[in-house]
Amino acid sequence: MFRPKIPTMPTPTGHVSPSAGVEPTTIVPAAQTPPPARVAPAPSRPTVQLTPGTALALVGGGTAVALVVGAVLVSMLLAVAITGVSVAVCAVVLRSLLASEMKRR
Repeated sequence: MFRPKIPTMPTPTGHVSPSAGVEPTTIVPAAQTPPPARVAPAPSRPTVQLTPGTALALVGGGTAVALVVGAVLVSMLLAVAITGVSVAVCAVVLRSLLASEMKRR
Protein backbone atom coordinates (compact mmCIF):
# COMPACT_ATOMS: atom_id res chain seq x y z
CA MET A 1 0.00 0.00 0.00
CA PHE A 2 2.78 2.41 0.88
CA ARG A 3 5.17 1.24 -1.81
CA PRO A 4 5.34 3.28 -4.99
CA LYS A 5 4.17 1.55 -8.12
CA ILE A 6 6.56 1.94 -11.01
CA PRO A 7 4.68 2.19 -14.28
CA THR A 8 5.56 -0.31 -16.94
CA MET A 9 6.57 0.74 -20.42
CA PRO A 10 3.61 0.33 -22.77
CA THR A 11 4.12 -2.12 -25.60
CA PRO A 12 4.12 -0.59 -29.07
CA THR A 13 1.12 -1.26 -31.26
CA GLY A 14 1.00 -1.63 -34.99
CA HIS A 15 3.95 -2.46 -37.27
CA VAL A 16 7.27 -2.61 -35.45
CA SER A 17 10.45 -2.61 -37.52
CA PRO A 18 13.71 -3.88 -36.06
CA SER A 19 16.31 -1.28 -35.28
CA ALA A 20 18.81 -0.52 -38.03
CA GLY A 21 21.98 -2.13 -36.71
CA VAL A 22 22.97 -0.30 -33.61
CA GLU A 23 26.63 -0.85 -32.89
CA PRO A 24 28.02 -0.47 -29.39
CA THR A 25 30.41 2.40 -28.88
CA THR A 26 33.50 2.24 -26.76
CA ILE A 27 33.87 4.66 -23.92
CA VAL A 28 37.29 6.24 -23.63
CA PRO A 29 37.92 7.69 -20.18
CA ALA A 30 39.11 11.28 -20.28
CA ALA A 31 41.94 12.64 -18.20
CA GLN A 32 40.90 13.32 -14.64
CA THR A 33 40.45 17.06 -14.14
CA PRO A 34 39.55 18.62 -10.81
CA PRO A 35 36.05 20.06 -10.62
CA PRO A 36 35.90 23.83 -11.05
CA ALA A 37 35.66 25.97 -7.93
CA ARG A 38 32.12 26.82 -6.91
CA VAL A 39 31.06 30.35 -7.67
CA ALA A 40 28.37 31.93 -5.55
CA PRO A 41 25.19 32.24 -7.62
CA ALA A 42 24.06 35.71 -8.49
CA PRO A 43 20.87 36.80 -6.75
CA SER A 44 17.82 36.20 -8.89
CA ARG A 45 16.22 39.48 -7.80
CA PRO A 46 17.90 42.83 -7.37
CA THR A 47 17.99 44.20 -3.84
CA VAL A 48 15.70 47.11 -3.10
CA GLN A 49 17.43 50.34 -2.21
CA LEU A 50 15.42 52.53 0.15
CA THR A 51 16.23 56.18 -0.29
CA PRO A 52 14.83 58.83 2.05
CA GLY A 53 12.35 59.84 -0.64
CA THR A 54 11.15 56.26 -1.08
CA ALA A 55 10.79 55.78 2.67
CA LEU A 56 8.80 59.01 2.91
CA ALA A 57 6.54 57.88 0.06
CA LEU A 58 5.96 54.52 1.76
CA VAL A 59 5.09 56.21 5.07
CA GLY A 60 2.75 58.63 3.29
CA GLY A 61 1.06 55.81 1.39
CA GLY A 62 0.63 53.73 4.53
CA THR A 63 -0.85 56.71 6.36
CA ALA A 64 -3.28 57.37 3.51
CA VAL A 65 -4.39 53.73 3.48
CA ALA A 66 -4.90 53.76 7.27
CA LEU A 67 -6.96 56.95 7.06
CA VAL A 68 -9.16 55.62 4.27
CA VAL A 69 -9.75 52.30 6.04
CA GLY A 70 -10.49 54.15 9.28
CA ALA A 71 -12.97 56.45 7.54
CA VAL A 72 -14.77 53.50 5.95
CA LEU A 73 -14.99 51.64 9.27
CA VAL A 74 -16.25 54.73 11.13
CA SER A 75 -18.90 55.38 8.47
CA MET A 76 -20.08 51.77 8.67
CA LEU A 77 -20.29 52.02 12.47
CA LEU A 78 -22.24 55.24 12.14
CA ALA A 79 -24.64 53.64 9.66
CA VAL A 80 -25.29 50.75 12.04
CA ALA A 81 -25.82 53.13 14.96
CA ILE A 82 -28.27 55.33 13.01
CA THR A 83 -30.18 52.24 11.83
CA GLY A 84 -30.40 50.95 15.41
CA VAL A 85 -31.70 54.29 16.70
CA SER A 86 -34.32 54.53 13.95
CA VAL A 87 -35.53 50.98 14.65
CA ALA A 88 -35.76 51.81 18.35
CA VAL A 89 -37.78 54.98 17.62
CA CYS A 90 -40.12 52.99 15.35
CA ALA A 91 -40.59 50.39 18.09
CA VAL A 92 -41.46 53.08 20.67
CA VAL A 93 -43.95 54.74 18.31
CA LEU A 94 -45.62 51.41 17.47
CA ARG A 95 -45.79 50.50 21.16
CA SER A 96 -47.45 53.78 22.06
CA LEU A 97 -49.93 53.42 19.18
CA LEU A 98 -50.84 49.90 20.25
CA ALA A 99 -51.13 50.96 23.92
CA SER A 100 -53.44 53.89 23.08
CA GLU A 101 -55.54 51.58 20.90
CA MET A 102 -55.94 49.15 23.80
CA LYS A 103 -57.01 51.98 26.19
CA ARG A 104 -59.80 53.13 23.88
CA ARG A 105 -61.53 49.77 23.95
